[in-house]
Amino acid sequence: MSRAQAESVIKNIIRDIGEECAAKGQAASETLVAFMVKAVVLDPENGFNVDRTLTREDVRQLVELCVGKLTEEGSPALDTLKMQVYFDMNYTSRREFIQEHQRLLATRLGPVSRDIMDMQARTQADLEELYRRIISYMLLSSGVGSPNDVNTVREAAAALQSVFPQEELGTFLSLSSQDKEQQLAELTAVVTGIRIFNKFLNKGGEGIDDLPMLLNEALPELSGAMEASLLQTRGLAWRYTALLEMLAGGQEPAGEKDQSPVLLRQALYNVRQHEALLKAILSAVLQPHFTVLSQLWAGLQDEMVLLNVQEAVALGLQPFLLAQAQLFPPAQLDLLLEGSEVRSDEQRMAESAEERVNVQEVRGRQWLFPGTTGNFSKLPLQYRGMCGYSLAARDGLLLPGNPSIGVLRLQDKYYVFSSREAAEQFSSCPDDFTSRVAERARRCPELIQLLELHHQFTGTTPYSEVSHALL
Repeated sequence: MSRAQAESVIKNIIRDIGEECAAKGQAASETLVAFMVKAVVLDPENGFNVDRTLTREDVRQLVELCVGKLTEEGSPALDTLKMQVYFDMNYTSRREFIQEHQRLLATRLGPVSRDIMDMQARTQADLEELYRRIISYMLLSSGVGSPNDVNTVREAAAALQSVFPQEELGTFLSLSSQDKEQQLAELTAVVTGIRIFNKFLNKGGEGIDDLPMLLNEALPELSGAMEASLLQTRGLAWRYTALLEMLAGGQEPAGEKDQSPVLLRQALYNVRQHEALLKAILSAVLQPHFTVLSQLWAGLQDEMVLLNVQEAVALGLQPFLLAQAQLFPPAQLDLLLEGSEVRSDEQRMAESAEERVNVQEVRGRQWLFPGTTGNFSKLPLQYRGMCGYSLAARDGLLLPGNPSIGVLRLQDKYYVFSSREAAEQFSSCPDDFTSRVAERARRCPELIQLLELHHQFTGTTPYSEVSHALL
């Protein structure tokens, strides 16, 4: 089968799955369906051979399995996958967002700019009209004031007249289109800076919002709400971790019996993913030189728009916590954990702070330590900083690694561990442990995104790219 035929088959499978999900009252985006197809094919329990062409029976079974997983009720694993898709399709980095915002602005200004570039002023009336168009362009480009407001236009005209008198239009008209655009940009920056400066001298600034004040009010409110949500999510992660440790140790939790380790692990993966995404959003949020002042102001405008987008994305994550919250409400967790200790990530770090790998006992490995390694805190840790040993040896348990114990460098990859014993065990046979982690991810596909394992699976890409690389 050719690549084009294979892509056509996959697209038909995705379409059929989407239609069956819709018929069952469950909306599933093409991106989510495409990833679920990959996850089902990767899971060895489903018996698909990725090197063999799919038969009709294979396709029927694949569709049936995917529809079942995508319409499953009360599944934290499905919620996690949906959360990941939602985040990847809605979240953009600061640079990407600002670049897109500027591109859209340039598109809207295109017609106004072309009118100025193409205008042939032959009379005094034509020159006055050109000057008015330049003022309108400046107001639209800067975003500080409306070109339809008389007072704003009058103020912008006075600022422009102070640096570019109407008498200089003849020189402007003789310029090439490229030079005209450059001068327009420079004049816009200077005029905007003058108007902002005058505003804070109480001498003008008609139609200019007090962005520093607005940001000063919005940032603490948003960051406070997100930090509270993050604290609640981390608390759940610690509690699920404690329960899983109890079960792994053969200890029965208090209260209701027969708790499902599978659902508890799914719930843990769900809240850990929410924690990771909230942290990503939080990290993104947190002299009268007229040109510089204009650029700073434009940056504040970008921050306001970006802040609104980030807030919407953070709020949009909430529905994907529903399944684990319903399965394990706080009262039930309290009962299950009665008499047991719930340790925070920070407490675990403190407990293992004095542990350190003895490099003499684990020869042949490269270990990195704080204080002796440059940019130690910026090392790109594998598994999103989780302990690879506990994932492999403790039935998929997610435990944060402590870099102070020692960071193991293997083939330009960096691994951290929850204890010195875990570090030594992992380093004794790293290939075995990394393979077991990969196998765990095949069975729990939400781990592929959570632990950033896309590179380990052929054809598996982040959700934001999945529409461009289906299989």
